[in-house]
This record gives sequence, structure tokens and C-alpha cells, in this order.
Amino acid sequence: MIAKAEHCGQGENHRFIVTNLPGEPQDLYERVYCQRGEAENRIKEQQLGLFADRTSCHDSLANQCRVLLWAAADVLVETLRRVGLAGTELAGAQVGTLRLKLLKIGGRVVRSVRRVVVHLASGYPWQEVLRTILRHLQEWSGNTLPAP
Repeated sequence: MIAKAEHCGQGENHRFIVTNLPGEPQDLYERVYCQRGEAENRIKEQQLGLFADRTSCHDSLANQCRVLLWAAADVLVETLRRVGLAGTELAGAQVGTLRLKLLKIGGRVVRSVRRVVVHLASGYPWQEVLRTILRHLQEWSGNTLPAP
């Protein structure tokens, strides 16, 4: 049995964990129990930020398609966090913040035969973060696209 008791400004906080896993109590608490809570936080974040809790279609195939799209979006967001946003102020941001600051932005798309250019407003406050994301993703993928 692992017991944690603390007292903070909000009052007492007691936690008891009963387990048959071998190991040191402190390590089990931090490595197993706390990580379980972190997984629950990621699930909740996906439901709220990517609207992954909606399966309101009457057709099960449409709902299955929605779930697959959410899973793909989750992989993309996690890669964006892990690779593109590494070392930036948004590296630990929640999905809703990333959607608001990086994905839900207006721009003008100009397409030619060889490339697609997205023109953003010159006053867009997250320009440097977008440049950093592009640079990190290019380095990660080995792609040699010209920098903006």
C-alpha cells in the first residue's frame, strides 16, 4: 500500500494506492499512478479540443470515420507538439490553445505549378513560432523546402 498525505492551502489531500506491483513506493506513485492521470488528461483534452466525443451520426460508418479522423488529428497535434513546438512557449499548450493561435488563422493561399504559398497578415503575433515549427519539421523530415 502506498499512502500520500499532504496539506495545502485548499485543505488536506490524502491518497491511498493498493497495488501488487513490485518496486519502490515513490517510483510506483510517480511512474505508474501519476502517468495514469496524465493519460486521462490527454483523453479529456482530445474530447474538448478536437471534439472527439461527438458520434452523433445515425450511420455507424460515418461515426467510425469521425473516430479515425480524430485519431489522425491527435497524431498530428502530438507530432506538432513534440517536434514542431519543441523549445517554444507553446510546447506544452493544450489543443484548444494551438487551434486558436496556430490553426484558426486567416490567410490568402496562392497556388502555382511548383508551390503553394500562404500569405498571413503582417501583424500576426505568432509568425516566429510558425517559422520555428516549419524549421523543426523540415529538419525532422529531412525536407529541404525554402524557408519563408
